[in-house]
Amino acid sequence: MTGKKTHIAENLAQIRARIAQASAAAGRAPGTVRLLAMSKTFDVETIRDAVRNGQRAFGENYLSEAVKKMDALADCGLEWHFTGPVQSNKTREIASRFDWVHGVDRDRIARRLGEQRPASLGPLNVCVQVNIDGEASKSGVAPGDAAALCEFVAAQPGLRLRGLMTIPARVAPEGDARRPYRRLRELYESLIERGLELDTLSAGMSGDFEVAIAEGATLVRIGTALFGTRPAKPVSG
Repeated sequence: MTGKKTHIAENLAQIRARIAQASAAAGRAPGTVRLLAMSKTFDVETIRDAVRNGQRAFGENYLSEAVKKMDALADCGLEWHFTGPVQSNKTREIASRFDWVHGVDRDRIARRLGEQRPASLGPLNVCVQVNIDGEASKSGVAPGDAAALCEFVAAQPGLRLRGLMTIPARVAPEGDARRPYRRLRELYESLIERGLELDTLSAGMSGDFEVAIAEGATLVRIGTALFGTRPAKPVSG
């Protein structure tokens, strides 16, 4: 086994152990938190190393790069998640190639994804992105507008609303790192009380996934802690 393969195998084992420990500390049942390996910019062989070590779900946000990987790894039966902002001119390919989309923040995008989802594939799983801190540089619907968008997504025949996704602002060392995730969880719970059928909180990345788990995350998106330093962004996506 090469050094890279050992590196990924060890990192996966460590991350899974940390997820299990954080889940137990939060009183969560084993297996209630999923790992989404953020493979954007990493090559096919690196992804295959993770597959050989039991990882099945991968996240991408550069469409042209992702499609090439999907074709090269078609024999593996993987689950693919699109995690970046969704552009109108890319909805058809995203709808036809991915299993999940984590970045829906507009009615228009939701409608296009639903209309363009091939019926043979079944509904596309969707997490509505919430801009929990109101950052101008971040995509996402405002918390106060999340209910309306979630109800719209849930009504689209080609989509299945699964939950919420967020990328919080950086928290100062003396700040409360749990606060944005607590706000997301409270929003999630309020939507369930409204009658929406949600089961996914996509929250937490390499530097803070244990904090997110403590506040209810059911899916954590991890790249650097698994694969190492990220290569340069591809020329086009």
